[in-house]
Amino acid sequence: MAMDKHTLEGLRQRYGNDSASVLDPKFRTVADKLFSEGGTRSAPYSGVPTFLDAPLHAVVPDAPDFGDLEVAISGMPMDLGVTNRPGSRFGPRALRAIERIGPYNHVLECAPTFDLRVADIGDVPFASRYRLEACHADIEAHIQRIVDAGVVPLSVGGDHSITHPILKAVGRDRPVGLVHIDAHCDTGGAFDQTKFHHGGPFRNAVLDGVLDPERTIQIGIRGSSEYLWEFSYESGMHVIHAEEMDAIGLDGIVERVRTVVGDGPTYLSFDVDSLDPAFAPGTGTPEIGGLTTREALHLLRGLKGLNLVGGDVVEVAPQYDATTNTAHVGAQMLFEILSLMVFSESVANAGRR
Repeated sequence: MAMDKHTLEGLRQRYGNDSASVLDPKFRTVADKLFSEGGTRSAPYSGVPTFLDAPLHAVVPDAPDFGDLEVAISGMPMDLGVTNRPGSRFGPRALRAIERIGPYNHVLECAPTFDLRVADIGDVPFASRYRLEACHADIEAHIQRIVDAGVVPLSVGGDHSITHPILKAVGRDRPVGLVHIDAHCDTGGAFDQTKFHHGGPFRNAVLDGVLDPERTIQIGIRGSSEYLWEFSYESGMHVIHAEEMDAIGLDGIVERVRTVVGDGPTYLSFDVDSLDPAFAPGTGTPEIGGLTTREALHLLRGLKGLNLVGGDVVEVAPQYDATTNTAHVGAQMLFEILSLMVFSESVANAGRR
């Protein structure tokens, strides 16, 4: 049946001009921030690349000035803690180069780079590219400066060992809870003469008193390293294996997360190897049987309202993925975490110290 002529004429009257105007009030607030009066907007492939196209706010380490920021996004290009394939030191640069993520989150109904005072503050200034423990000290000092300024840190790795020094700063005054999405529990002990590797950050954090294991939930765990994760169970962490996820259901997992972490201060760590290699092959320790990108988005978006005090996306090793899909996934997950921060009590109180 042909469209009614009166209906068509009404659509022509509202939408038939050459302007880029958006009429729906909900969407108009976003469009007004993106489009100039002439109806143009910046090209996503032009200019200096930053995380999620956030403003660039360079910070001098010795005299940091965070202005009125609520969230500071930092790159951590370091992969000295890997046990398999190296390369996640290139992760931050790869995520910055992704052209088109956001700015509007249609599920959470926010535009985080506009709704928050957020900036890309550059990379951690490492004193040495060769010494893992020294790099961890640099990360802790960097995050401590952010936290002391009352700003919430959002970090991009790098390998997963970066989360230990981040938690030492974020959890210095009180242990925090954790939502950990990963193929591996990363609660292993020392081997090859060190405990500071990407397979052990959360054991280290618990033993340092900065992570509350009973408020920790680990989602998507699978693969051949199960024998390394006894600390997760002994310490009281909640572990959901990938094989259990279908039976529990995504909404059921979200409810478990909310029960475990409650309304207390919580950190969110997303390892891209939580995803099946079909979606994210560009990582150091891929494990088949993982999450789909749609499942990961569902889980993250279900966490709206958690009291997030920080977050990270780690283990993007772009050179193993010629399609750039893994970097694209990593950037999208970073966007989702930043979107969640729009609704976090800790972010709402940021900058008040």
